[in-house]
Amino acid sequence: MPFPKYFLFKGYLCGMEKKLIELRGISKSYDGEPVLRGIDLDIHDSEFVTLLGPSGCGKTTTLRIIGGFETPDEGEVLFDGEKINDVPPYKRHVNTVFQRYALFPHLNVFENIAFGLRVKKPGQPKPTKEEIVNKVTEMLALVNLKGFERRHINTLSGGQQQRVAIARALINQPKVLLLDEPLGALDLKLRKDMQKELKSIQKRTKITFIYVTHDQEEALTMSDTVVVMADGKIQQIGTPVDIYNEPQNAFVADFIGESNILDGIMREDYKVKFSGREFLCLDAGFDKNEPVDVVIRPEDVDIVPIDRAMLTAKVTSLTFKGDYYEIITDVCGFKWMIETSDAVEDGATVGLSIDPDAIHVMKKSEYSGKYGDYSTYSEEAEHLSDVETEEDGE
Repeated sequence: MPFPKYFLFKGYLCGMEKKLIELRGISKSYDGEPVLRGIDLDIHDSEFVTLLGPSGCGKTTTLRIIGGFETPDEGEVLFDGEKINDVPPYKRHVNTVFQRYALFPHLNVFENIAFGLRVKKPGQPKPTKEEIVNKVTEMLALVNLKGFERRHINTLSGGQQQRVAIARALINQPKVLLLDEPLGALDLKLRKDMQKELKSIQKRTKITFIYVTHDQEEALTMSDTVVVMADGKIQQIGTPVDIYNEPQNAFVADFIGESNILDGIMREDYKVKFSGREFLCLDAGFDKNEPVDVVIRPEDVDIVPIDRAMLTAKVTSLTFKGDYYEIITDVCGFKWMIETSDAVEDGATVGLSIDPDAIHVMKKSEYSGKYGDYSTYSEEAEHLSDVETEEDGE
């Protein structure tokens, strides 16, 4: 019986799609400061890949190297198996959509989209007027802008301008579309709508999308594969489910959603000790009594009566979120975040229960001890951090 086109192995997508882009040992420095440190990455045909990480992690530099706007100091960039380190951007089968869409304000929507057809590369036949009209019409339908042909750019909303930029980038049918934080200038509701729209466009065109963002929700919502980056290195590659449920170190666990990250001791296979007691878990393969990091997501902790509790905690703050409460609790001097639908009082002592499959054990890393304690947590600080990241860029 033949294998299906795709099959899953340990959560990773293993398919028949060929490798389209390969990065091998890519390093890059600016003024002696390393930005990328030995990046290895495979990107497959028809895949939606997101490079995710905080400002300064190297994700935009990686994108620019793929596009030909930067040259690596070390390593190879392969496209369809051929080295393209020195191939200029206009000779690569790649187009780019930037956060600032760089549309031509003196041209209407039709002419902006048609621009790429009118400046065809040398040696390629010039398209006829009819071919241009047909192709632009097709692109307008693809990005849901049918009827906008004669509209001027300055009369369009931010979301509409972004759609024009995407249509212009796709009209020459590139093998790869690079998107550098293209939703950053949009408001929250429009950004969420465009996340769905971008994923739909990628599925319909089957063009490889490589998307850069610092927004975890964008990455989890749209991607086939998420590449988490920090400090110029790839921290983890996997499906959105893998990245969220099976983070490989404390940085990934903290960056992707909220996480309580605790010091623990792996007593033996399937048994870990933290917060003063031993718990059953689903992890194995560690040395006996090996120090580890333990990740517990806030939504995976249950509030239970004290007499049935595995741990007890004191509620130190309480925030009503509409369909759940976000509470910060003190457990043995360590501040946990818990998300629950149970109403509790500020200052109350509550019982906690944790199922074995809610406990994720990780090897210690350079990021151990830096994340996961909510003693200084505030929504205002989180919001300020997001704003600073958007303004800093890459």
